[in-house]
Amino acid sequence: RGFTLVEVMVALIIAGLLLPALLMAFGNQADGVAHIRDKSIAQWVASNQLTQARIEIAKTKLVFQGERQGVSSMAGREWYWWLSSSKTEVEDFYRLEVRVAPQEQGQDQPLHTLTGFVSGPAENTGSG
Repeated sequence: RGFTLVEVMVALIIAGLLLPALLMAFGNQADGVAHIRDKSIAQWVASNQLTQARIEIAKTKLVFQGERQGVSSMAGREWYWWLSSSKTEVEDFYRLEVRVAPQEQGQDQPLHTLTGFVSGPAENTGSG
């Protein structure tokens, strides 16, 4: 009318093997969700910086040269960004690249990189 000792032992062995696997799967899923959340926020930060640069270029009618960096707050965290402007093969056409990372040392391994293009004359950097 009940379970035998062998049946109980088999059930415990099966549960002992499955439980760690389930816990590991749930842990990996939680890590994956956090990574996707961070990548999404980094994408928003990059988009904001690229849009801000485009607005500044439209206002001044000049494309900045070189690299800028800064920190933005979003979703209760600090995000570090680096914005660079470089010439393309087309005259007065520039590539803007924004890299975003959750750490200040993350410039070489950003969480998200966004590239955009703008046209206009370059600002005078004082050289030449």
